[in-house]
Amino acid sequence: MEASEGMRVNRALNKMSKLYRAAKARKLAALGLHPGQDVLLWVLAQERDGMTVSQLAARLGVEQPTATRSLARLETGGWFRREPVATDRRQVRVVVTDAGHALVPEIERAWAELAEEALGEVGAEQRAIVLHALEQANDRLRASVGEAVLAEE
Repeated sequence: MEASEGMRVNRALNKMSKLYRAAKARKLAALGLHPGQDVLLWVLAQERDGMTVSQLAARLGVEQPTATRSLARLETGGWFRREPVATDRRQVRVVVTDAGHALVPEIERAWAELAEEALGEVGAEQRAIVLHALEQANDRLRASVGEAVLAEE
């Protein structure tokens, strides 16, 4: 890749990353969430019986203390509760409440709106190409930096 094309790609990805994060933050703020909390709550909601903090951390690709801090910040919303694990008193199971489950469709709606804002005027064929290129780029970067860096999103 030529230097000028590399600069164009770098500038476009940096700008999109910043704009996407800002737009996502605004949409999530309307739901009482911060970026990252949406993914955490959505992942938790996929397990009706909940999961331990270590299971959640593994699913998110983060360290357990990071998951613990994220849960602490999210706890005031009443979207989940902690229950002791009967077989291991040192662990707790995090279970999404009815209020949390009610928020999941709103999170998904915000994601869909954001995708529409970002790619809405791009035709279906071009959208498939863009998504494929982004997924390939993510795979290449993931191989380069490793999974541990992928705490988000």
